[in-house]
Amino acid sequence: MLYYKEFLHPQSNQWVVFIHGAGGSSAVWYKQLKDFKKEFNLLLIDLRGHGKSADLPQDIWNKQYTFEAVTEDIIEVLDHLKTPPAHLMGVSLGTILARQLAELQPHRVKSLIMAGAITRLNVQSRVLVFLGNTFKRVIPYMWLYRLFAFIIMPRRQHEESRNLFVGEAQKLCQKEFIRWFKLTSDINPLLKYFKEKDMGIPTLYVMGDQDVMFLEPVKNLVKEHKNSILTILEKCGHVVNVEQPDQFNQLSMAFIKNQQ
Repeated sequence: MLYYKEFLHPQSNQWVVFIHGAGGSSAVWYKQLKDFKKEFNLLLIDLRGHGKSADLPQDIWNKQYTFEAVTEDIIEVLDHLKTPPAHLMGVSLGTILARQLAELQPHRVKSLIMAGAITRLNVQSRVLVFLGNTFKRVIPYMWLYRLFAFIIMPRRQHEESRNLFVGEAQKLCQKEFIRWFKLTSDINPLLKYFKEKDMGIPTLYVMGDQDVMFLEPVKNLVKEHKNSILTILEKCGHVVNVEQPDQFNQLSMAFIKNQQ
């Protein structure tokens, strides 16, 4: 089973489940813990091969890496803990897993909070995926990961987010990176399906105005999904919860309370 950590609130019956992105770990949420612990029960999970889940026996992950299989890992933790319906919070690729979980088991999801959401790949991101798939077996994965991190988070104010993800990605191995990168072959059909299907679940998208690769597709999606709203943070890149934690925490906590 995946590594997880709970923070229990003595009075609240509301749960927030945090899902990090590829190459990261639950450490990416460190700027949310202080504020969220005051109001909610929290569950942080390290995805397979990431963070403290990287220490688990590798034969656990012999099954094929698909978005559904990786999401089932999360559901296994929720089943084990008997977690009640929760608010799911994802960042970057973690937003796809949150949406996939809502697709598989909508009864578990009260709302979705999507930070730096990936809802469509533009031309630039498709080129990155093509290059990654072409060279993933011949170039050290950290070279590719640092390149991707710099392209997605290029500005000086993105440095903290960039360094955080690169630091966590170093805990992966080349083989694990390749397994995760293979997921990119499934991403476009899945995102197209998600765009076409509005589940009616209250969803908050929080994006940075400098997130040039992923912002525009979210703007288009929100126009079509009636229960979705978008907030854009100024002078902010892809990992909004790290770059603008005070604004992000205030917005997302208010959104969660509004669902109650």
